Amino acid sequence: MPIRLAVNFTVVAFALCAGVFSAPAAWGQASENAAQQAPVSATQRPQVEAGPVPDALETGFHRLYELRFEDARGEFAAYQKDHPEDPMGKAAEAASYLFEQFHAKGVLTSEFFLDDEKFLGGVDGSASENRNDAFVRTNNQARDLAKQRLKSNPRDIPSLLALTLADGMESDYDAMIIKKQLAGLKMTRRAEEDAHALLAADSTQKDADVALGMSNYVISYLPGFKRALIWFGGFHGDRMLGIQQMASAAEHGHFLQPYAKVMLALAYEREHQPELARPLLQDLTVQYPANTIFAHELALLDLQNAAHVDRGPPH
Repeated sequence: MPIRLAVNFTVVAFALCAGVFSAPAAWGQASENAAQQAPVSATQRPQVEAGPVPDALETGFHRLYELRFEDARGEFAAYQKDHPEDPMGKAAEAASYLFEQFHAKGVLTSEFFLDDEKFLGGVDGSASENRNDAFVRTNNQARDLAKQRLKSNPRDIPSLLALTLADGMESDYDAMIIKKQLAGLKMTRRAEEDAHALLAADSTQKDADVALGMSNYVISYLPGFKRALIWFGGFHGDRMLGIQQMASAAEHGHFLQPYAKVMLALAYEREHQPELARPLLQDLTVQYPANTIFAHELALLDLQNAAHVDRGPPH
């Protein structure tokens, strides 16, 4: 069975907004602080009133989680126009292309996530059929911008976050979409390194825990012989740690907070803990009422619970 390693957008990679992440307008100051001193706490971070530029990025991500992909890209284009040097604009645009493909392929659903063949094997279709040139091009642009800025400031927060997203999304794309498992593993390792670097620069950047959590969780589900094969490459997998890391991102993340919530809810369903999945899906349906996926998954969970109650306890 092929290896599928999801990290998330990364993805990429579906549901977002709010948390302790600093506003984009404050990134320059936060990055300068990080380069000169130890990681800052949430209370130490500069408070900046929301302006038109951060609104464009925030609104774009909100549209993304509403499944309004073209509208999201319009907001991201506006952000890039005002801040062409910020790699987060390109990373967000890349996410919109990958999330749109995830939506078309039903990736962020229980039908996909709870099916081992799909969960570990990837989406339907061949690599040539599933090519996403817009994602690859834009994701590479985001990575290049981030690396260029990191040359002058290795602790630049927006660049470290953009790099974490770019490498995490490419890991998803390689392993799930075009089914190049070895390439996906390589990018997973890079995304983990990016996430650790981001947390080392600023420990409040809990979006990084998405990459770490999904890597730990998915690898833990691989068959024993495959885990043994990749053990020597440093891929160990830890199911409970993965859930804890996803829970951290679901509670304290920002751009990936909704994505972390839906992935955590699906993980709880895999672990036969629907009572923990339900409040996460409820939060998402309230925050994103236009997203039919969240409402559908909550309805499925309620139907399953009703069927279990009707059957009564086992005798």
